[in-house]
Order: sequence, then C-alpha cells, then structure tokens
Amino acid sequence: MFGIPGKQAVTVTDAAARQISKLMKSGGSQGLRIGVKKGGCAGMEYTMEYVSEIDPLDEVVEQDGARVMIAPMAQMFLFGTEIDYEVSLLELGFKFRNPNVADACGCGESIKFKDIDELHAEQAGK
Repeated sequence: MFGIPGKQAVTVTDAAARQISKLMKSGGSQGLRIGVKKGGCAGMEYTMEYVSEIDPLDEVVEQDGARVMIAPMAQMFLFGTEIDYEVSLLELGFKFRNPNVADACGCGESIKFKDIDELHAEQAGK
C-alpha cells in the first residue's frame, strides 16, 4: 500500500526474527501483525498480534522464517522502523526504533508521531 520500491517497510533484527519465528511455530500462526492505535499518555500505542490469516492489504516483510505484517492504516507511521527483541535484567520484549516518532512517554509505552506533512516529506526524501 505505502512504500518505496526496493526498500522494505520495516527491518527486523536477527534477535527479533528468531523470536517471531519461534512464536509463529509454537502458536501455529502466519505471522506477527503490527499496527498503531490511539491511546496512552503520548497519544498513540503500538499493537501486536499473532494472526492466522494474512490480510491482502498488509505490507509483508519476511526474514529467516519470521513474517511481519503491517496493518494498512499503520504503514505510513511504521515505515523505516527497526524491530528488535531485547532481553535485559529488568525486561524482555520487542523494541521499536521508529524514525517517525516525535515524542514518547516516560515509560516508552506510548508515542507521538511527527506531523503528517513532515512524514510525507521525509519519506519522499525531501
């Protein structure tokens, strides 16, 4: 739906690909669908769900047995994002390094995106 020819919508680190692939196999899913929704103190939150069907409008990224689908309404906001999986002493989970984020809450659970015109200009390479 939204993209630049020859460039993947998101990148997936090796650690994230291993975790997604592992969870796909154990749950019998087709992949991990990511999106965004209104919520949280900064205004938007990421959504993630393992799904049994690929929506024909999803942007699909595959790497090393892992499949990530980007929901149509989230594609513009997630373009250029790196998805990682980190394990630390205090937490473990998926991390999003998203160049389209203007601000985030202190806990990192919610985000605010750049102005839509600014996003368009950056993604078009202006």
